[in-house]
Amino acid sequence: MKKVIASDKAPAAIGPYSQAIEINGLIFISGQLPVDPATGSFPDGGIKEQTARSFGNIKAILAEAGLTTDNIVKTTVFLSDMANFAEMNAVYATQFADTFPARSAFAVKDLPKGALVEIEAIAAR
Repeated sequence: MKKVIASDKAPAAIGPYSQAIEINGLIFISGQLPVDPATGSFPDGGIKEQTARSFGNIKAILAEAGLTTDNIVKTTVFLSDMANFAEMNAVYATQFADTFPARSAFAVKDLPKGALVEIEAIAAR
């Protein structure tokens, strides 16, 4: 049976989807834009700040499920421009204490609200 996971420390879904769904010990976290849940805005700065904020939202959702980034087994990173890959990657590398999860990263034409990055994740108990 699937279970909805939602945290008030991450931005509320802006459409017909859940922040995360858990089923059979896997947690599927919807793409997280770099929206600060307290202000509803993107952080000042560029790709580094936006990547860190997206991970802040992922961490809040994981915490709601009693997990950490150590439980992440796969991520997908959507970038508005591949020219931002190196800077995103530098911040990404700091988000994991030990083993890095599997990952896909690619550029898309546009992201909601003009974001520079959106990150989704799959975690396992």
